Amino acid sequence: MDSRSLSRAPSAPSTAAGDQEPTMHPPLKQGNVSRVNIDSLDPVGVQELRKTLSQHATNEVQREPSFASSNATLTGPLDPEKFDFEKTLQNVVRKRDEAHIQARTLGIVFRDLEVVGLGASDTYQPTLGSLFSYKTIQANIHATRHPPVRSILSGFEGVVKPGEMLLVLGRPGSGCTTFLKTMANLREEFHAVNGEVHYDSLSSSDIKNHYRGDVQYCPEDDVHFPSLTVEQTVSFAVKTRAPHTRPSYTRKTYNNIMTDVLTTLLGLRHARKTPVGDAMIRGVSGGEKKRVSIAESFATRSCIGAWDNSTRGLDSSTALEYVRALRIATDTFNTTTIVSIYQAGESLYRHFDKVCVIYEGKMVYYGPGNKARQYFIDMGYEPANRQTTSDFLVSVTDPNGRTVREGVTSLPRTADEFAEHFRKSPLGQANRNEMDDYSSRFVGKPNRVSAYMESAQAEHAKHTRAGSPYMTSIPMQARAVMLRRVQILRGNMLAVGLNAFLFVFQALIVGSVFVNSPEATSAFFSRGGVLFFAILFAALTTMAEIPALYAQRPIVHRHKVAALYHPFIEAVALTLVDVPITFVTTLLFGIILYFMVGLQRTAGQYLIFQLFVFTMSITMKGWFRAIAAAFKSEATAQTVAGISVLALSIYTGYQIPKPTMIGALRWITYINPLRYGFESILTNEFRTLDGKCSSLVPSGPGYENVSITNQVCTTVGSTPGSEFVNGARYTLLSFSFSYSNTWMNFGILMAFTFGLISILLIFSEFNTSMANASSVTLFKQGSRSSLHAPEDGDEEAHNEKSLSVPMNSADVDMKQEIASTPPMTDTFSWQRINYTVPIPGGEARRLLSDVTGYVAPGKLTALMGESGAGKTTLLNVLAQRVSTGVISGDMFVNGQPLPKDFQSQTIFRNSGYCQQMDTHMPTATVREALLFSAQLRQPPSVPLGEKKA
Repeated sequence: MDSRSLSRAPSAPSTAAGDQEPTMHPPLKQGNVSRVNIDSLDPVGVQELRKTLSQHATNEVQREPSFASSNATLTGPLDPEKFDFEKTLQNVVRKRDEAHIQARTLGIVFRDLEVVGLGASDTYQPTLGSLFSYKTIQANIHATRHPPVRSILSGFEGVVKPGEMLLVLGRPGSGCTTFLKTMANLREEFHAVNGEVHYDSLSSSDIKNHYRGDVQYCPEDDVHFPSLTVEQTVSFAVKTRAPHTRPSYTRKTYNNIMTDVLTTLLGLRHARKTPVGDAMIRGVSGGEKKRVSIAESFATRSCIGAWDNSTRGLDSSTALEYVRALRIATDTFNTTTIVSIYQAGESLYRHFDKVCVIYEGKMVYYGPGNKARQYFIDMGYEPANRQTTSDFLVSVTDPNGRTVREGVTSLPRTADEFAEHFRKSPLGQANRNEMDDYSSRFVGKPNRVSAYMESAQAEHAKHTRAGSPYMTSIPMQARAVMLRRVQILRGNMLAVGLNAFLFVFQALIVGSVFVNSPEATSAFFSRGGVLFFAILFAALTTMAEIPALYAQRPIVHRHKVAALYHPFIEAVALTLVDVPITFVTTLLFGIILYFMVGLQRTAGQYLIFQLFVFTMSITMKGWFRAIAAAFKSEATAQTVAGISVLALSIYTGYQIPKPTMIGALRWITYINPLRYGFESILTNEFRTLDGKCSSLVPSGPGYENVSITNQVCTTVGSTPGSEFVNGARYTLLSFSFSYSNTWMNFGILMAFTFGLISILLIFSEFNTSMANASSVTLFKQGSRSSLHAPEDGDEEAHNEKSLSVPMNSADVDMKQEIASTPPMTDTFSWQRINYTVPIPGGEARRLLSDVTGYVAPGKLTALMGESGAGKTTLLNVLAQRVSTGVISGDMFVNGQPLPKDFQSQTIFRNSGYCQQMDTHMPTATVREALLFSAQLRQPPSVPLGEKKA
C-alpha cells in the first residue's frame, strides 16, 4: 500500500490549456496478472485502521456539512464495522480532483544500455605496507590515468510503463542490483553509463537535480537508526515527504494517518513502539526490519520504485503480503515498480506483468511474465518436476543447473548466445515495437516536462526553492531532523548518561588530587595543569563521536537519495541539539572541578571559566565533526584526528610555553583554538592571585635572620624584597599570556566555532558517501583471483571438468578426521519456556509463551514461523545469549539440568550458535577470519598445524 493514497491517485487523463499533454498515463488493464484484496494483508490491523479512518470521516462530516451527502455516498454509513477502505480512497481521489491537484506518473524506456565499472585490478585491500610501496603508488597513478574498466551490463533494452510490475531475475553477481540502481538513476558508483535512459520526457540529470524523490531505490541492506522505534522511523519519512496540498488533512493528521496505514498494512502495528535495533541494540526481528525499510520507501510517495531483494529475511507468507502490497500500490496509483527477488514462489510470480532475466550481465529475456517459461522451453530447456517458473528461469542461466530437453542439440549455451537469440526472437521484436510506440508518445515532449514540473511544484512547501527535489523547506526539515535527533538520544539514554558520568567522574578524580590547592607559588604549575586538563578534556572527548558519525553516514546518504532532507540539516540538528547537553555536562564538570580544587571563588572568574570551557567544547566538536565529514574512510579520519590531538595539545602553550617554542613551529599556536581558550582561563585565574613564595633564596640553616629585603623568590615573576608573586606577572613572563586578550580570544574562538561548523555543513552536504559504499570484493595484496571464466571451450564441459578434479591428500585427511570424531549422543530439551521483556512506558511483553521441544542427535530440526514469530528469540534464549527480561521454564541435557559451563559448550565443544546478523571485521580475509576463530575456539590440544589446515 503506497502513501500516495492521501495526496496522489489516478484519475482520468486531463488536458491542460492548449495542446498540453497529461502527466498521467492511462491505467493499464491486464488480465494476466493476479489482483488482490487489501484485507488479505492484516485483517485485524486493517479493521483497527478502518475504525481510525471512520472516526476521521465522522469528524470531517461534522466539520463540512456540505459534503455530508457525497461522503455518505462514497463511504457509506459511518459505522466502523462497515467502513469501506477502498471507498475512502475514492473519496480522497474525489477531493483531490476538487482541489485541482494534478497527479503525475513516470515510465522508463531504455535502449542500448551499458554499465561500465572498474576492473578487478582496482579491488585490492590497502595495507600499511602498500601505502609506501612504490609499485602500489605507480599502479595507482596508472589506474588514475587509465582506469581498468569492465562491462557490468550491456545490450539492455526495454520499457516499464506506469502501472506495470517488472520482476528482475538472475543469479547472484549477474547484475540485478546494478540494473536496479541504473533504473533508479544511482550512477555515482559506476565508471560510466552508456546508452539511452528516458523517464518519459525527463532525462537522468533532470531526475537527479529536481525530481530525485520521485525515483526511489530500496537497497537490500536495512540501514536505520537503531534507537528509533518503528513508528518514529516511518513517521519521519512520512513527515519529510508530505505534500503541501493535502485535501481536508492537516499536516499532523496526514502524518498520523499515513503512519497508521503503513504500519498496519505491512504488519508492524504490534511493533510500533519497539526500537528498530542493530547488532548492539535489541530490536525487531530481521523480517520486521525489512518491512520497516519497505514502509519507509512507501512513505516517499515515489512514481518509480526499485526494490532490491526486499524479500530477504521474510517468510513466504510475509513475502507474499509484501508483493501484494506492491501490486495494490501499482494498480491503485499507477506507479512503476521494479523488483528483484532471488527466490520467488509461483504465487509471487503471478503478480508481475513483465520479467527480465539477466545472465552474466546480458539481457536474455525481457517480456511478459506469462510467456517466459514457454520461451525457454521452446528454446530447448526442460524445467524440473514441480519447479516454479522463477526457479526455472534462473536455472537456465546456470550451466550446472539447467536441463536440456532430449533430442535438442543446437541451442544457446553462453550469455552472448542467449542474448542474441532473444534479440532475433519474436518476443524481442515485440519488445522493440513496444519501446518505439512508448517513445513516440511520451519521450521528447516539452509540454509534458512543463506539466510534470507544475505538478511537482504544487506539492512543495511554500518557501521551498522551485527546482529543489525536497518537498519541505529548510526550516521544516530542521524541525523534523532535530526532533528525530532528540528521539535518538532518548532511545539511547544509557550513552547520554555514561557521557555525563564520565565528566563527573573525571572532575571528581582530578579535583580530589588537587583538592583545596594552596595559594602559594608551589601550586602555580599544578593550577595551570588543572586548567589545562579542564579545557583539554572537555574539548577532546568529542573525538569519540567519529565512529558514531560514520555509522550514521549510510543512513543520511540514503535519505539524501530519497530527497527527505538536505544532509547538512543533520549536522545542524546534531550541533543544536548537542548544545544544551554539552552545557549541562560542562556545567557539572566545571562546578565540581572548580570548587574542589579551590580556584578563585569570585562570580566573575568562575563564569569566565565556565564560559570558555563550554565554548571550547563546542568549537572542538565542530573540529572533529568536520574531520569526520571531510573523509570517506573512518580510518583516515581517525588518523588525522589523532595527529591533530597531538599537535593541538603540545602547542597549547602549557607543555611547551610559547617563549621556548621553536620559531619554525610557533605558527601552530595561532591556528590552535585550544591556545586561545587556555590563555583566557589561565590569566582569568591568576590575575587576582598573589601567591606566597614557597622557596626563598637564600634560606635554610645559617640564613634564619636574613630579612625579606635580602631574599628573592625562585618563581618566575617574583620581585626582590617581596614574598608574594603576582599571578598576572607570572603568566606574562612564563607563557606570554595577558588577561587583556581575554575577550579578543573569545571573539577568535567564536570565529573558529562558526568557521568549523560552516566547514562541517559544507562537507556534510556534498560528501555523504562512504569509501566502501559500493559492494566490491576486495582481495588481499599479492593474491590473484580467478575472476574471469575461460574465453573458449564449452561452458558445461568446463564446469564438468572443474567438478571432476580429484581430491588431494589434505581433503582425504580431513574426511578421515571427521569420520573418526565420536558421534554426538546428547539430547537437548526444553519445557514450558517463557520469556518476558520490559517495554519502556508500557506493560511487559511476553515474547515466548510455553514453548516446549527437543533436539535429537543425528537429526535435522527446522524451526519455522512467520517473520516476527520469535524464532531468533527462542534460539537466543536456548543459547543463553539474552541479558534482559525474565526467563522461566526448564532446559535439560539428557534429562539433567544444564551444566554450569553450558554457555561455553555452545561455543567450544558440543554445539555452535550462528547468529542471524553477520558481524565480521570488514578488512579481514575469509581465511584470516576462519583461522582467528579456530585458534580461539578449538581446544589447546589441537595442534596449530591442524587449525591452519
